[in-house]
Amino acid sequence: MELEPCRHSGWLSAPPPSLTSHQKFWLLRPGALTGGLRQLGSVDLRVMREKVAGLHADEAWMLARPAHSPIWLREICMAIDGIDSVYARSFTPLAASHALWQGMRRLRTRPLADMLYHDPQITRSRFFVCRLHRQHPLYRSMQLQLGPGCPPAQSVLARCSVFWRLNEPLLVAEAFLPAFWRIAGHSRP
Repeated sequence: MELEPCRHSGWLSAPPPSLTSHQKFWLLRPGALTGGLRQLGSVDLRVMREKVAGLHADEAWMLARPAHSPIWLREICMAIDGIDSVYARSFTPLAASHALWQGMRRLRTRPLADMLYHDPQITRSRFFVCRLHRQHPLYRSMQLQLGPGCPPAQSVLARCSVFWRLNEPLLVAEAFLPAFWRIAGHSRP
């Protein structure tokens, strides 16, 4: 399924030209992000929250579902060598979280990649990228979960893509915190 971001979502189909080639590399890096992070250092994953929620109007296009539809939401923070580096927000329609994507509910502290890259029935959309703003749903989640340690919205670059399995979507949005860019330096694992 071909997705197009809604006008007000802030997501773009391509990185803006103002980004460095290094930033573009990480924002468009295929495969499991966790694997790339592990090449930079020891990765720890903390589950920030898992719950039933309503699909935000600015994110409805991602699942091709109406706003406020029930979803299963999982948010995590990945630290590299003890430094918070990537905040991720994943969700799927609630019914799918009890069926095709039920594995998402049992991951605990394992990365979502453990269930996404071993099934030939799963396809992935192209990446969408953005610089977060204060009202962005991903940023608002980060603020709530990271508290005073949350960086300013404009300092956070993010990417998202949708995984499809038998017409059921699962969105993965990953926000690269400013500390990530310091840790990554110019590495391209």
